[in-house]
Amino acid sequence: MEITRLLDIESKGCFDFFLAEANKDMDSPGFGLIRDRAPDFYDIASIASTGFGLTAYAIGSERGWISRDQARKLASASLDTLLYKAEHTHGFFYHFMHMDTGKRYGRSEVSVIDTAIAVCGAITAGGYFGGEVAEKAAQLYGRIDWNWFRDEGKNRFYMGYTSEKGFSGWWDFYAEQLMMYILAAGSDTHPVPGDMFYSFNRRISRDTKPEFIHSWFGSLFTHQFSHAWIDFRNKTDKWGVDWFENSVRASIANREYCIRMRTYFKTLHARSWGLTACEGPWGYQGRYGAAPSALANDEHIIDGTVPPAGALGSIVFTPDESMEALFYYYREHPGLVGRYGLKDAYNLDVSPAWYSPYVIGIDKGITLLMIENYRSGLVWDLFMSNENVRKGIKEVGLSDKYSMATALA
Repeated sequence: MEITRLLDIESKGCFDFFLAEANKDMDSPGFGLIRDRAPDFYDIASIASTGFGLTAYAIGSERGWISRDQARKLASASLDTLLYKAEHTHGFFYHFMHMDTGKRYGRSEVSVIDTAIAVCGAITAGGYFGGEVAEKAAQLYGRIDWNWFRDEGKNRFYMGYTSEKGFSGWWDFYAEQLMMYILAAGSDTHPVPGDMFYSFNRRISRDTKPEFIHSWFGSLFTHQFSHAWIDFRNKTDKWGVDWFENSVRASIANREYCIRMRTYFKTLHARSWGLTACEGPWGYQGRYGAAPSALANDEHIIDGTVPPAGALGSIVFTPDESMEALFYYYREHPGLVGRYGLKDAYNLDVSPAWYSPYVIGIDKGITLLMIENYRSGLVWDLFMSNENVRKGIKEVGLSDKYSMATALA
């Protein structure tokens, strides 16, 4: 099967998830909210999945999988839900919401990162469709009081908030949060200082060659999510870090770790790699990842579970290696292929071999967006053309000034 056709098949499968698993009941307060995963879990919507979905509508329209008018109407009505019906606090949404009501699901937290993903999706849809979609996206963005979620003393965002316990934790280690600082610094209504971009711990892995700044759990999605919208290519921050190159190095290191671990786990090898948070044989595990992790290299979990989104979400960083994995999954593992393209994960190290029955919205989302950026740069172009995004990039000090070698010296 030629690579173009295979990329089409997987991308279309991802898009189909966002189209089919959205609430399309126009009389529902939750219209446009997108399910966290499928099948089952019918009443749980994810605000991050909804953000990926808003971007997916632009991609689907551009690829001809949905008419531009239908995609525009879906995006516009979905933004109406987020603006006027979905429960929020100071503009921030709950991580999980009821599909039908838009209200908080269970004890879910108010999430700054998941709200940021929703805003990235809204900005991208606004850039593509223009008109009322762009106006609503700007309104959604402008409503967010970024300073409310900021610990001024530490100059860091809190991790989450609940009415029962207040704020909890901080974004004090590198992860997927770079988008938050750029969005917040670029806000016209509630801006934060651009130096928040430099307020988290940047721990460099000294035992990998080349070195890179790693995340707490070593999960590959942390090196991917902000890059789905923000084009960091040929840019360095004020401390000289090239974040695109950092993700290239992290992706290579993740693959090389899987190659080293093939002696212990038969699921892992050069064509089956990309350890990241995903569904496992015993449920969802956010600590799936590769070394290095945390401060003592002891926070990542590995049990042989491999999610296709790990390698595919890095296709802009490691195109040859990611496409090799894509071919392998489709050719060698028909049990991994379903209605929405590749399922969430598989594991050959359990008996019997396990293939996830689920797909998860954020994993389908990062796969779709990164494949599209690899093929056309569409998402990058749309997002980076936004005036506030450009303002945020300037405020945090991204430029072409320094080299990665200088930063890691």
